[in-house]
Amino acid sequence: MALFFDQSWYDARLAERGLSRTVLAAVAGMTGEELALAYKDQRELTAAQIAAFAELLGVPLAEAARRAGVGAHAGPSPIDAPSLDQKVAMLEGRVAALEAEIARLRR
Repeated sequence: MALFFDQSWYDARLAERGLSRTVLAAVAGMTGEELALAYKDQRELTAAQIAAFAELLGVPLAEAARRAGVGAHAGPSPIDAPSLDQKVAMLEGRVAALEAEIARLRR
């Protein structure tokens, strides 16, 4: 199990996709400040946030979890599983973040 958030790995995956940390935070339902704390190992991530990272970056959940410093046990558990309303809110946030990123790239 990794003990620390692998900043360079996450930043490289974002760069490969032309995305920013802002988009990563948004798809996980986090603020930029919350993500910055996670990058510095000063904030724990939820299973849902790790799953959002993996989905956005197109990597296996176990890899995203390991690189986030939380190990392979980060798969969603019934206790951590988001409600339907939370899932809808996360998806709406993802759409808004992606639309904002597309608009930024078109400028």
